[in-house]
Amino acid sequence: MDVGELLSFKPTPTPKRPNEDELEDSDEESVRSKKVRRRAVGAEFERSAKSLPKEPTITDKEREDILKFVENVVTEGEVLDETAVKKLVLNFEKKALRNREMRIKFPDQPEKFMDSELDLYDALQELSAVATVPDQYPLLVDLKCINSLLELLSHDNTDVSTKVVNLLQELTDVDILHESEEGAEELINALADAECPSLLLHNLARLDEQVPDERDAVHNTLGIVENITEFRPELCVEVAKQGFIQWILKRLKMKIPFDANKLYATEILSILLQNTPENRKLLGELDGIDVLLQQLAFYKRHDPSGPEEQEAMENMFDSLCCALMEPANRDRFLRGEGLQLMNLMLREKKMSRNGSLKVLDHALAGPDGKDNCNKFVDILGLRTVFPLFMKTPKRKRLLTVDQHEEHVVSIISSMLQNCQGSQRQRLLAKFTENDLEKVDRLLELHFKYMDKVDRVEKDIEQEAEELDDDTQYLKRLSGGLFTLQLIDRIILEVCTAGPASIKQRVQRVLSLRGGSLKIIRHVMREYAGNLGDAGSEEWRQQEQQHILQLVDKF
Repeated sequence: MDVGELLSFKPTPTPKRPNEDELEDSDEESVRSKKVRRRAVGAEFERSAKSLPKEPTITDKEREDILKFVENVVTEGEVLDETAVKKLVLNFEKKALRNREMRIKFPDQPEKFMDSELDLYDALQELSAVATVPDQYPLLVDLKCINSLLELLSHDNTDVSTKVVNLLQELTDVDILHESEEGAEELINALADAECPSLLLHNLARLDEQVPDERDAVHNTLGIVENITEFRPELCVEVAKQGFIQWILKRLKMKIPFDANKLYATEILSILLQNTPENRKLLGELDGIDVLLQQLAFYKRHDPSGPEEQEAMENMFDSLCCALMEPANRDRFLRGEGLQLMNLMLREKKMSRNGSLKVLDHALAGPDGKDNCNKFVDILGLRTVFPLFMKTPKRKRLLTVDQHEEHVVSIISSMLQNCQGSQRQRLLAKFTENDLEKVDRLLELHFKYMDKVDRVEKDIEQEAEELDDDTQYLKRLSGGLFTLQLIDRIILEVCTAGPASIKQRVQRVLSLRGGSLKIIRHVMREYAGNLGDAGSEEWRQQEQQHILQLVDKF
């Protein structure tokens, strides 16, 4: 509570308590008066209903004219031109200077500087009108108004600093920024040059989220970060460098009930990690992998309490997936027993198994997933993955059927790529169990995704002239070719390395359903020629050679 509020505080007068006799009398009177009032109101309502005029009907043409008038009418009021903005900025600067002087002059007498503080607050409120005219943002920058606002983030009174945060959030609103590219560029440059994220972070450290206004200020601070990184994604590195990832990890670890700020913090974390390798590396160095695993461990046996908490859980899974694209974080994930947690989540059959499946896919993929693949077989992960391969679950599935199948098939393909020795033998043995049922399932998926790819290719033929080769290939990949390549890769691996009975079953089913080995070989040759940029150049060459050898043997 401010000093001004304390000085002006007046207790509300307590009404005199009536005695028992008065209470009895008043109860009877109140019952009678309520009945009388109800009758009177009812009668009045009936009279007014009868006397009400009928609603006038309007033609379609009149309705159109009204709509056109509403759309084209010019709103009356002062237009914020350059002169008006200068007046607002000058007023704000005067009030800020006056408040600074009064605080220096009377540091221990709040009643002396409180009026100037209220004036400053009002000036900030008036300045928010500039957020409606982004064309005037360059003027704000030229007048050094942005720097003055950022200085106020360290104001002794958090009411002032939270007001500045709210104003900055309005100024950086992405929809507003896109109305004037020039104005937006000037504003974002000024904020970046003044190291705005660092100043916002310094203010965050002193805010108490138990106070509603300060809790809102935390939310708005995260909003500013989202706005500036959405408008200029390269600022993600600077935001992280200036300490935001560290603050988010600390905020996630706070043992307080789930709220909107925790949801927003998880969202900002996933944004900062999405396309920024430097931030993924930084997260690992700050023990962020362990923090995310600890936060997600709660959902092993509990479902989120509502849609907002579910979104926060998904954001943390997404952040973990992004982090695992950094090789050093795979080792941290392995040491932090991340594989064991994901395996348990898959077995518990809660909502978290959707995210854990995605995380496993990222943890085991590529040449950097070798250690994780072998460990996953050691912790009996095959018992968890293959039931999901045989049948896509219906309950608590957030992923689509195609997404679920893609992740499961990708996990099995990665293990066949990376597992060695006894782990590889155990994996291959799975395909011989129960009269080769997993081979039958593989071929069922092969035909399903072949049909999908055929349909996509027919669509591409109609617009082939408009699309280049790369675009056509990407469209086929997203239309089912990627999953088909993974399935056919598994077929090649198990036919070549497994017992002869597997290849015999594959040939028999293919001939029965009108398929052929030639199609599988064609799919895999195309796959070998488009391995992308995963891993090193040496690894890609080895992988390409290995696939072509499999094709020849097949």
